[in-house]
Order: sequence, then structure tokens, then C-alpha cells
Amino acid sequence: MLQHVETRGDNTGNRRGRRSREEILETASRLMAERGFAATTLSDLSRESGLPRSAVYHHFRSKAGLLSAVMEHGAYAFFQHMARAQAHPPREGGARERLLWYLQRTGDVFLAHPDFLRLHLILVMNAEVADAAEAAEVNRIIERVRRDGRAHMNHMIAASFADYGPEVARTVADRLDHFAIAGFDGAFVAWQADPSRSMAEAMGLLTDAVATLGESIAARLLS
Repeated sequence: MLQHVETRGDNTGNRRGRRSREEILETASRLMAERGFAATTLSDLSRESGLPRSAVYHHFRSKAGLLSAVMEHGAYAFFQHMARAQAHPPREGGARERLLWYLQRTGDVFLAHPDFLRLHLILVMNAEVADAAEAAEVNRIIERVRRDGRAHMNHMIAASFADYGPEVARTVADRLDHFAIAGFDGAFVAWQADPSRSMAEAMGLLTDAVATLGESIAARLLS
């Protein structure tokens, strides 16, 4: 009986620990996306989450460790949302119509969950971490997120041009995935600066640009 009571207590403690970790991650994601990493203090985090500063060190060891966990958590959640949003791609239509379908849903996911990309772009454009070892860890995460994002964009473009054959579709995707990522980042920044701008319209323009370039590349490859 005593052993059962202790196990239940341990489980309760584990659940409480997981809950406090999630609360810190969610609060840190929001604050860092609003203020940047450097401007988000542990005192701010403690006040907003209602948890002591010691809880941050307990779960993440350092502020940079927290940032690493925030980016890992955000990337995992983002790609989960993307997978659900794009679970049933269209079979009909040409490359342009399929690409528009993919990009519109990508835009919808970012509109619904903007904090991850906002923080990511802040980190890309600013030297937010001074400590060399911590900066190396943050840069590793940024590079992985960019690599995973580019791979996903590559997949969307290749799937859109599938009717041209696998080799042509892969070449088009390899040539244009970086350009498409840059266009998407720009559209997101423009929307952040002026929320009245339509992300759907921006995705339509990006689709036209990528599809036109892709069709030109495909035509040269098939000629």
C-alpha cells in the first residue's frame, strides 16, 4: 500500500513537472517572439508564467537552453500543423493550381501560429546571443530549422510539378526552393509590418512567380 501511494505521488510530481515545463515554453515562445531573446528576462518570464526563476534552471539549465527548447518545440509543432493542413493534396489541376494550394495552406498555418517564424527571423537577423558556446547551439538550431523548412518547400514544389516527371520536378524544386522560402519570409515580414495586407494575396503572387519560373525551367529541360 505504501509503495502504491509513493508511485502515485511520483506520477503526480511528473505531471506537475511536465505542466510547468510546458507553461514556461509557451510563455517564453510568446515573449521572445514579441521582444526578442536578449530583451526577454527571466524576471519577465517568471512574472508572466507565475513560476519561479528556479523552475527555468531546473528544466532548461540556462536561458540559451530555454531558447533551444523553444525553437525545438516550435519547429515540431509547426511541422505537425503543416502535415495536418496538407494531408490531402489535390490530384487535379496543373503545377500552378497545386502550388497555390500548398502555399495558401502554408500561409494559413503561419497566420494561426506566427510566434515560431517571428522568433526564428529575429534570431536569423540579429546577434541575440553573446556567449560563444550558446551562440553555436542557437545557430545549430537555426540551420536545422532552415534546412527542414527548405526541404518542405522542395517537396511542395516537386509535388506541384509531378506531371512533368520525377527528374524534371526534382530539378525545378532544387532550383527554386530557396527563392520560394525567401519570398515567403518576405511576405510574412510584410504582414507583420502591416496586418491589413493579405497573406492570401501574397501567396497568390508568390505562386505566380514560382510557377512561371518553374514552367520555364521545365520547358528548357524537356526541349
